[in-house]
Amino acid sequence: MDEPIPTTRAGGWGGAAVGALAAAFALLLGLPVVALVVRALFDGSLGVALGSPVVGEALWLSLVTTAVSLGITVALGLPLAFVLARRRFRGKGLLEAVVNMPIVLPPSVAGLALLLVFGRNGLLSGPFEVIGISVPFTTLAVILAQVFVSAPFFVRSARTGIAGVDRDLEDAARVDGASEATLFRSVTLPLAGASLAAGLVMAWARALGEFGATIMFAGNVAGRTQTLPLVVYSEFGGGDLDQSVAAAAILVLAAFGVLAAVRLFGWGRALDARGVS
Repeated sequence: MDEPIPTTRAGGWGGAAVGALAAAFALLLGLPVVALVVRALFDGSLGVALGSPVVGEALWLSLVTTAVSLGITVALGLPLAFVLARRRFRGKGLLEAVVNMPIVLPPSVAGLALLLVFGRNGLLSGPFEVIGISVPFTTLAVILAQVFVSAPFFVRSARTGIAGVDRDLEDAARVDGASEATLFRSVTLPLAGASLAAGLVMAWARALGEFGATIMFAGNVAGRTQTLPLVVYSEFGGGDLDQSVAAAAILVLAAFGVLAAVRLFGWGRALDARGVS
């Protein structure tokens, strides 16, 4: 559980003004989201949208692609997080900056960057043509876009967790004869578990909500690249506000579920340390 935060009591007009400003800003942040969900729930559009083939296909595609992208992120991001947490080498600061770059890049810039590497005339177009793979405007492009924008959240959180593991405990396991693989699996990973879990849920949530890089790199093809955020955009542009609101409400509820899980399972401290929640 999170430790209680000490509070100070402010009286008079100053305290009232601070409280009013805090309440006003919280209302500004929360009211649009609440209004969206309430409308979707009470006008029946959420149920209709869930029965819509367009929303159903997009939801299924979003779930499948985010699951695959999360698997890739863990498989490749965990070794990178370990290196960043435990190794000292020249250029480490530059590597960390590169890893964190997708977090601050505008989504459209991320999509353009992916096109310049994996596009038909990109840096890696030749090798992909040799093996007969076309990446842009395919489901694979959706997955790559999701990995690109979401992986830094997992790597950053995993790095913090691994760096915080007591090295004396690992040394004790080595004395007992544990191999490095067993040590990592049985000691390091469990002790860094909260940070790893926090990174996982935040990376999944970021992948689920990805829009800009996806639409530029993968396009908006129904059943193949049209994820749920793209349905929100398409339905709104097509004049079907109810379906757009309902699809957006699904994303909001998913995001709320992620944040609730983070707090419920005690992962909040890991995210607080990263300034995420």
